[in-house]
Amino acid sequence: MHIGQVAARTELSLRTIRHYDEVGLVRPSARSQGGFRLYTEADVARLMVIRRMKPLGFTLEEMGELLSITDRLDNSGAAALEAAEREQLLARLGRFEQATRERCEALRTQLSRAEEFAADLQRRAGQLTGGPA
Repeated sequence: MHIGQVAARTELSLRTIRHYDEVGLVRPSARSQGGFRLYTEADVARLMVIRRMKPLGFTLEEMGELLSITDRLDNSGAAALEAAEREQLLARLGRFEQATRERCEALRTQLSRAEEFAADLQRRAGQLTGGPA
């Protein structure tokens, strides 16, 4: 896939995808003869992981770390990894899962407060204009 197709599928800008390439998070799997970036489904899946991590406030470094963990677990296969290494990777993955749950809960709290604030503003505007409260 060309970068434009990837941008449409991931809802990321071309600039963002190029940036992720520059910082080493998602490198295109190939280049066309003309030098254009070419991406695979696996590359799109990596971009989707990043897209999901970004609103949760994960840093580029943390995104890279998680991708490295999942690459090792997925590409090595359970049998190829030593038990200690596999356990270490799974523990690190578990920490990311816990951090994600905590960040989701924090976002739920923020959303609840924002909705309360919006409702308060709507009531106040209704009171001031004589409209529905």
